[in-house]
Amino acid sequence: MPSNPSTIERLRRCCLSFPEANERVSHGEPTWFAGKGKVFAMLDDHHHGAAHLAVWLPQPPGVQQDLIDLDAGRFFRPPYVGPSGWVGVVLDGAPNWTLVEKLVREAYLFVATKTLRQRLLEGEPAPRSASASGRRGTTSPKRGGRKAR
Repeated sequence: MPSNPSTIERLRRCCLSFPEANERVSHGEPTWFAGKGKVFAMLDDHHHGAAHLAVWLPQPPGVQQDLIDLDAGRFFRPPYVGPSGWVGVVLDGAPNWTLVEKLVREAYLFVATKTLRQRLLEGEPAPRSASASGRRGTTSPKRGGRKAR
């Protein structure tokens, strides 16, 4: 099933709205990092034959199971990172963007450095553009991993 480019672009805008957030390709998928630090979101665009378009997010202990218990059709334990508490959020159909954006923000806050967390919580304005021209230092899977211009 082909992915929805507008869904991926909306997720990208959300992820790049945080201080020093950046996108790089990891394991063949767009992946978002908190500054030079840790991953806070990974796209799952039917990766390894998955039945859905989703985003994988690291969460504090217990949150993954709470979300799956809340709605097992929308949340799942992703392969590889699931045992570490990450949660998969299905983006196919009509996702609840308010909830998706809240969970992405919480994932960023969970892995970000103290300085980046403080900048976000103090309301640092988002970058002017999260479009392709605003993704400094990102890579493009269509360009063989070279830096996007």
